[in-house]
Amino acid sequence: MREELFPPDLPFQLAVPIEVRFRDMDAMGHVNNAVYFTYFEQARIHYLRHLAQLPPPLEPFGMIVAEATCQYRAPITMGMPIQVWIRVAEVRQRSFIFLYKIERRDNGQIMAMGRSVQVAYDYARGTPVPIPEPWRERFLQFEEGAWTHTLHGLTERRTP
Repeated sequence: MREELFPPDLPFQLAVPIEVRFRDMDAMGHVNNAVYFTYFEQARIHYLRHLAQLPPPLEPFGMIVAEATCQYRAPITMGMPIQVWIRVAEVRQRSFIFLYKIERRDNGQIMAMGRSVQVAYDYARGTPVPIPEPWRERFLQFEEGAWTHTLHGLTERRTP
């Protein structure tokens, strides 16, 4: 039995629907293993854009992926309704960890679980830098449930 990256029932705040495309398929008739990382990337971009647009808006910051892993649980096939749940699990001084859970939207079956480490990076100097404090605060607030989602996709600040 393998060790899980995180408990499967860990709470997530944000899910990103993914459309399985024909180009995602391999010769075996299921999504190619490398494409799962593209799904993680799509969720990561959506998550970061979503958090940047919450009031007050945040300036983007440079980052690089330092590590990425995926645990495959079941094959994804053409037309399967899936979504990627994403959360920031840990915020360090210069890096932070995303966790991912790909699940079927129709029955909740977990298809894969993943983890990636992002490092805040200054591309002009070519060096890691501290995560900007406004982003650090936004990650923690969002994951602690300080924001609530409406049916229209808008996000509002919860008041205590």
